[in-house]
Amino acid sequence: MKKRIIALLLSTLMVTSLVGCGATEEAPAAAPAATEEAAPAAEAEAEAEEPTSIGSSVEGELTVTIWDEGQRPGLQQIVDEWSAQSGVKATIQVVDWNSYWTLLEAGATGGELPDVFWMHSNVAQMYMENDMLLDLTDRISASDKIDLANYYEGIVNLYQSEGKQYAIPKDIDTIALWYNKTIFDEMGVAYPDETWTWNDFADAAAKLTNDEHWGYAIQPGNNQEGFYNTIYSMGGSVISEDKKTSGFDDPNTIKAMELFTDMIAAGSCPDLATVSETAPNELLCAGKVAMSINGSWMLAGYRDNEYAAANCDVAVLPYTNDPSDRVSIYNGLGWAAAANGKNIDAAWSLIEHLTSKEGQLKQAELGVTMSAYEGTSDAWVNSVDCFDLNGHMKMLDAKLVFRPYSRVTTVWEDMMTEKLKEAWTGEKATADVCADIAAEMNAALAEE
Repeated sequence: MKKRIIALLLSTLMVTSLVGCGATEEAPAAAPAATEEAAPAAEAEAEAEEPTSIGSSVEGELTVTIWDEGQRPGLQQIVDEWSAQSGVKATIQVVDWNSYWTLLEAGATGGELPDVFWMHSNVAQMYMENDMLLDLTDRISASDKIDLANYYEGIVNLYQSEGKQYAIPKDIDTIALWYNKTIFDEMGVAYPDETWTWNDFADAAAKLTNDEHWGYAIQPGNNQEGFYNTIYSMGGSVISEDKKTSGFDDPNTIKAMELFTDMIAAGSCPDLATVSETAPNELLCAGKVAMSINGSWMLAGYRDNEYAAANCDVAVLPYTNDPSDRVSIYNGLGWAAAANGKNIDAAWSLIEHLTSKEGQLKQAELGVTMSAYEGTSDAWVNSVDCFDLNGHMKMLDAKLVFRPYSRVTTVWEDMMTEKLKEAWTGEKATADVCADIAAEMNAALAEE
């Protein structure tokens, strides 16, 4: 019965946009420069290799499934260390974000899930409520490596249901302003710093725009990596604290959204057709935009892109009136295990290793991503020498707002993405679009 319930619930969650750790919780790593074209043979090979299964539990060998190729090499190194100690082989499979959730649903309804996998705020509640995830509560209590007080509280609480813990935080992400130093220098614009307001940001984007490049790029789906931060900085909200009503009809929310629609209308940002074909981070890597707001999980893509590594850097996000209203939306993935796995003890042992202080420190040192164990992410800053990652670390000292979510987040987020296209193409006034979003979001929340 529970399998049927989760199938019905998840059938509404076929996510078509990227969300962070955002969705916006982890977007795929930055692609090569937009000017590079993939050979037809390579495209055919990639299509042929598209996964058809999320993985399943096979006795004696752990299956581990994630959705970010950029994080796989570092995580596999940590997993291999565990395998050397435990004697159990564990291999990481990467499934792209969209396929991940489709295949996870299929696995959940069919009773076949990987031993260990990533969980996200968008769907965690439903998987926990339907007993698909292994209850880790007693194992955590008995562990000498895991004390949940050492992790960021908001992420810990995200993976709790009815007093039980179903995942341990893997990471924390912050949002920062990535920028192209070369374009700034060529245009004679000072680099972004801690004095910038959102108005300064918009003014700079206009000055950085010419026939060769735009000042900034954003997609309608760039919520955590974009307008959510501005909304909360300007005093608005996306959803009420009790998760029952939308904040999109708040005048401050509308003001924040108008900042971006005005920039698009003024030509400081590429139009919707352009960003639909090429993501903002890809445009930054191609030297086509001067600024892109991104999550810390994007490090691997920028680090491994030759152009970005040579030309880009990181700054804190702007504020609205004073530095106290500088906001970073944050989120964090959780390491979870299948409730019906054939290697439950080994799965727990691996999760314990990955989320221990030592495992989290190693994750940071390898530049995988910022870690959820408080005090370990300083090592992440030192994992590269091509960027000053303090832009992300300093955002931990800003006002942190947990990524807005509800029981069926993607229902209203996907609607939001579609509605915003009307504002960003100039088809409809921003205030009217925000009112429409609020109305439909309220209806969706009422159904939860």
